[in-house]
Amino acid sequence: MWLYTSCDLTFDITIPTHFVLMLRPRSGAQQWVAREEYRLVPSVPAFEFTDGYGNLCQRLTVSPGHFALYTAAEVMTVDYMDRAPGAPFVDIQNLPDAVLCYLLPSRYCESDRFGQMAASITAGRWAGYDQVAAIEAWLRATIRYTPGYSDIPLSAVEINARQAGVCRDLAHFGIALCRSLCIPARMVVGYLEGLEPMDLHAWFEAYVGGRWYTFDPTQAELRGGYVAIGYGRDAADVAVYNQFGPPAYPLTQKVCVRRM
Repeated sequence: MWLYTSCDLTFDITIPTHFVLMLRPRSGAQQWVAREEYRLVPSVPAFEFTDGYGNLCQRLTVSPGHFALYTAAEVMTVDYMDRAPGAPFVDIQNLPDAVLCYLLPSRYCESDRFGQMAASITAGRWAGYDQVAAIEAWLRATIRYTPGYSDIPLSAVEINARQAGVCRDLAHFGIALCRSLCIPARMVVGYLEGLEPMDLHAWFEAYVGGRWYTFDPTQAELRGGYVAIGYGRDAADVAVYNQFGPPAYPLTQKVCVRRM
């Protein structure tokens, strides 16, 4: 399917502020970016680089005053996300080097704290994809998905205690449970067609059967309409913007996803 995506942000800047932005989707196996628009108002010099996870990022310094960022893209994405029941666990010694970092505990995914829980949730499942599917189903049934519940990233330990969270929080918990079983897992941030309420979205991927597969415990069933912007170990790696200096929170944030 063809999707139009956009994310518009406005800020009121009080002192010269350096930003690192991550709002450009890249073409890949499950999406093709046909056209993009990226406007900064007022226009300031921006320098693009690729971070350690393959995400397109932009560096810029903004002067005091009103600052707006307008992004849009036309993306061809898959109608259905791949499922692969029975896809096997990949032995650690056979993982690609670039995947190894997704096995380790990270700031919001304390995978070293969930070994017994993960083993209990996945008891009787084949090692690999079926274990991750069991984790996804357990999260969907157990942790209450509540948009707007938290405005700062929460860790898997915190979400386990609260039993509720936003999409980012459920992804953190899923990632931690997967990694505790030695299954590489990473966070994805991007867009989802039909999301209610509409906003940027987060889900996770797990590496089984020799490739990455998508899992989303916030949705009743996995469907098409996902557009990925960034990948990382957890929310600390996939912020759509980081600013350095006194906090500059968006005055407005408008996200749109629609079929073309």
